This record gives sequence, C-alpha cells and structure tokens, in this order.
Amino acid sequence: MSRVIKFTKAGGPEVLEFVETTVPAPGPTEVRIKVKAIGINRAESMWRTDKYVEPVKFPAGLGYEAAGIVDAVGSDVTGFAVGDEVNVIPSFSMNQYFTYGEVITVPVYAVVTHPKSLSFAQAASVWMMFMTAYGALIEDAKVGKGDFVLVPAASSSVGLAAIQIANYAGATPIALTRTSAKKKQLLEAGAAHVIATEEVDLVQEVMRITDGKGARVVFEPVGGPNFPKLISALAFQGIVYIYGALSESVTPLPLLEMIAKMPTIKGYSIWLTSGDETRRKAAVKYILKGLESGALKPIIDRTFKFDDMAEVHRYLENNGQFGKIVVTM
Repeated sequence: MSRVIKFTKAGGPEVLEFVETTVPAPGPTEVRIKVKAIGINRAESMWRTDKYVEPVKFPAGLGYEAAGIVDAVGSDVTGFAVGDEVNVIPSFSMNQYFTYGEVITVPVYAVVTHPKSLSFAQAASVWMMFMTAYGALIEDAKVGKGDFVLVPAASSSVGLAAIQIANYAGATPIALTRTSAKKKQLLEAGAAHVIATEEVDLVQEVMRITDGKGARVVFEPVGGPNFPKLISALAFQGIVYIYGALSESVTPLPLLEMIAKMPTIKGYSIWLTSGDETRRKAAVKYILKGLESGALKPIIDRTFKFDDMAEVHRYLENNGQFGKIVVTM
C-alpha cells in the first residue's frame, strides 16, 4: 500500500487529498520507485488549478520530479534493478504518471541514475530547473562568451539554473528581481549583474552593462505589462524565450520596437528536450558533468514533509522562495 496525492476538482491547495492505494506491478517498460524526496514546481500549482498547458483528467495525480530507490522493474527494463538509487526527470504528462506518492510508477525513459554527490533532496531538485534552462540556452540559443543573458524572476529555481548554465557556457547572466532584497543572494549564486526592476530603469541599466548593445537572450517566465521593456533591452535580432506566464495581466507587444529590433520570440517548454530521446540523453550528460564539476549546484530554499503538501503549495504560491522547494519522506 502507498499514500499518493490526488485531486478530484480544480482549486486551491485544499483540494489535494491523500489516498491509500495499492501500487500495481510496473508494466513492461515501467519502473516502480520508493520515493525519498519530491521536487516541487510551479507547473504543479498550475496543474492543480487546471490552468496548465494541457487539460486535467480527473481524478488526477501530480508531480514531475522525485528521487528514491527502485522497488520493482518491468519485464523489458534494462539498466535498472531493484535497490538502485534513481531520479525521475520531467518527461511525461501528469495525466499519465505522477510523483506525489510514497511509492510511484514511472516510464523507464524518465528514470536516471542518482548522482552520487547529491542527497536525495538535492537530486529531486535539479532536473526540472537545469534541463529547462539547458534546452533554451545551450541546445537552442547556444550561448557562449560575449553573450549577455537576461534572467527575469531570477530567484526562482529555473532562474538560478539559468544563471549557473550561462556562467558554465561562458556567457554573462544579468539577474532581474523586483527589489534589492535578494541582490546579495543572486550575486553569490553567480549573477554577474543584478537589476532591481522597481528601483532603477531596466533598459538603461542593461544598456549600461552591455555597452549599448543589449542582451542577446532573454529567458522569460513572467510576461505582463513589463514585457515591452525586455524587447527594448534586447540586442538587435536577439531572442526571447517565453517559458512561463506568472503575470496574470495582458502582455503587450511593442510593435514599432519589434520592427526596429527584429527579435525572435519563442514559446518554450522543457518537453522539446525531455520529450526527445536523443536530446534528453544529451541534456542529462551535460547536467551530470556540470554537477560533478561543481559548476552546477542545487539551491534548495526550504524542505517540507510529505504530510504538509497543502502548505507546500501555499508557500509556493507566495512567490517568496529563493531556489527550489523540496518535500522529503
């Protein structure tokens, strides 16, 4: 028997319910895992409210990331055995699989060997953040020396991952945050520059830092009324990757500025990378190398207990964290 978390209707954190269930034997290409830690993501909050990129099928589970120990393997599974320490990477629909449970079953393609240098809590935190940033900045934009990368919402887990990956690739990360309260933390986390957008002129600061050239890449999870400023802060023919929609306000497009700058604006999702076997393996190799070298480091804001999952979601939605929220068993 295992306790898993389900919800039967969209709503606030109070809709999350603990359900006692028998976990079936894994299918031919599945792995069953006894969970030690779960990484918490904004996507799961959006999923709970049925405001995600696909509609929820009720009753629903949720969760993309976990770390734990293999409990059973399917008949066609090779490379993993009972007792192995493993991680789950986001590469499936939450309508099919989920990680909020004491014992879970996931597809083998979503399972990777646990990095020996990390605790279970650390390992549960790294895959969504680093693979999301890797796919846009390395796989697509191919950032490198001489490139400036603007990182809005920089204190989020993915924002911090983008800072680290930009540094790892030789680019210069510019962290954006609303006030100076987290400036010291962001500099310590690797940001070359920090701009408090409610305290100074964003565009002027970016142009000062880049000697008037602007940033080649913006890695944007917010949208909303400040979006035109990001276009103004771009270099000529720069790229904006939109991977989130934290702002609930309308996102205007500055048409004349876009004609002048000729930017590329791309909707972006981790699934471009994690949903393709070749790309996924390349990303895992890159991230593991970065973790082993110390260039990439998990940053955990706070850990909670599994019993407190409703409180976890309330904390997530307060937007005050610096780094990843993790739940431990």
